[in-house]
Amino acid sequence: MEDNHPAHDDGASAVTTEAKPLQTKSWADVADEPDQEQTGPSDEISNVQLDSLCIDESKRVNNNLTDPDDSSIGFVKSGDTPYTSAKRFSDLNLSPELLECLDIEMKFERPSKIQAISLPKILNPPYKNLIAQAHNGSGKTTCFVLGMLSRVDRECKAPQALCICPTRELAIQNMEVLLKMGKYMEITSELAIPADSSNYIPIHKMPLITAQVIIGTPGTINKWIIAKILGMSRMKILVFDEADQMLSESGFQDVTVKIMKAIVKCNSNCQVLLFSATFDGAVSAFVSKTVEKLFVGDYERIVVKKEELSLYSVKQYRVQCPDEHSKIEVIKGKIFEIGDKVGQSIIFVRTRDSASNLHKALVKLGYEVTTIHGALKQEDRDTIIKEFKQGLTQVLISTNLLARGFDQRQVNLVVNFDLPVRHDKPWEPDYEVYLHRVGRAGRFGREGAVFNLLLDVDRDITIMDKIEKHFNVQIPQLGSWKSDKDFKDALKKAGLL
Repeated sequence: MEDNHPAHDDGASAVTTEAKPLQTKSWADVADEPDQEQTGPSDEISNVQLDSLCIDESKRVNNNLTDPDDSSIGFVKSGDTPYTSAKRFSDLNLSPELLECLDIEMKFERPSKIQAISLPKILNPPYKNLIAQAHNGSGKTTCFVLGMLSRVDRECKAPQALCICPTRELAIQNMEVLLKMGKYMEITSELAIPADSSNYIPIHKMPLITAQVIIGTPGTINKWIIAKILGMSRMKILVFDEADQMLSESGFQDVTVKIMKAIVKCNSNCQVLLFSATFDGAVSAFVSKTVEKLFVGDYERIVVKKEELSLYSVKQYRVQCPDEHSKIEVIKGKIFEIGDKVGQSIIFVRTRDSASNLHKALVKLGYEVTTIHGALKQEDRDTIIKEFKQGLTQVLISTNLLARGFDQRQVNLVVNFDLPVRHDKPWEPDYEVYLHRVGRAGRFGREGAVFNLLLDVDRDITIMDKIEKHFNVQIPQLGSWKSDKDFKDALKKAGLL
């Protein structure tokens, strides 16, 4: 079974947090139907320890955002606007607490390009709806987290900001950023994600949600709305992270529309922010036909040309392999022995079976590796992410579950063990997934390398050729999959050795 789509919610856990002092408590509900991607029971939850999932600060190489080349982002107006770009965070309409946090906690010196253009529109009235498309690692998360924290009325103890993410891993990660940025603010937040195996509380026994900021996955949020424990009447800002997946027919479009309609019924003036690295034509058409009709007001659009989406600092390579066994030899002899010296690595595979088989093969050879996919229990997924973010494991095998949004700055290598293909047309590349996979390396302008392992068959070569043509890039081929020198030279060209 392919793992192209994230798990649908089979329950929910909620973590309520308060910045002064930080307090955490957990709630959960039960799904009406079992999750097709989960193997654990549908009536289980666990308390998510957000602090334990945070990145080890001592292992950060560079905490500052790199400002992308100005030519990589083009601003397209949808109407007259009084806004101007911000050169410094102090130019923005931010509270002293947020400015202090950006300086001391986040160590951000100045806004990245996407932040400089989008934040004035997000933070200042009249609050415009926004479609923001910029490459991975350019600082999109900071944009909408600052927007949510800034729009909250601290005296109003009700949900006012909602961020919806396609996976629990991305929701947890965004909550980490929110807690760090809001460290000096008395704002409450709650995490709504699929359930796991402890502290079970039926949804009908959950109290009303009073947290001011909610971050979660679409199924769980929709269940809370249906159960009338999550009110929409005070909602000021609605954020979709990885919005192309949230709004696509093959993603979460149906449940997303239900959530939108629930908000519009109470407040059609809610500001809507759509953030992603990619937006295809079908999603853009959906925004025009559906989203703009539901919510009052035009959209401002910040877009990136398709051929400029890939990170400039990431070097991509072809590695021609005679068979599947030689692919494993590349992982063993090159990624573990050579790549281990330059940071952490993520190996992307196409299916859960491929993930399991590769994991077993590497463990049998005596290597330490962790593997994540949508069929694992929620608590196991949390543990795997925690260990990888703390640097306890260096190599992580993943399906497309972590292709989008996953942020670990120590990841310098990405290996496409299997090239990403469309679920409905397996002979066609999935260009958006390829782009997102590449974006896991070289975060925030850092250097990185991507190795695409290809079999000597027409199918793999044709798919790689199509990817090159689509993004208008040339991906050089290594001389030999057996050569340590060729891999070292590639890593040197990528700035990693």
